[in-house]
Amino acid sequence: MVVEIFGIKACDTMKKARAFLEARGIDYVFHDYKVEGVTAGRLSAWAAAVGWETLLNTSGTTFRKLSEADRQDLTEAKAIALMIAHPSLIKRPVLTRGAEILVGFKPEAYSRFIG
Repeated sequence: MVVEIFGIKACDTMKKARAFLEARGIDYVFHDYKVEGVTAGRLSAWAAAVGWETLLNTSGTTFRKLSEADRQDLTEAKAIALMIAHPSLIKRPVLTRGAEILVGFKPEAYSRFIG
């Protein structure tokens, strides 16, 4: 099964996650969602699996720079629309293998995920 990793190339956490996979000889496909974008369908599927609150990066500068109106009264639909408009709002990395999904990078979680 193909391992896919989604994120932003220059992100330090992404670099750690990719180095982790490479050090273990795990082949993966990398999707830079700042360059390639991400669809509402994919975000909806991820949100169904892990919750939109897990996907939305509310601690980064991109979220803090949003207008007060955008940050208030968040719903799944509003969060997905914001993540499409501002891909930096998607927590990274997102690691998938088939229907399995892991959000964020923690070496112990990656070890369990890749077996």
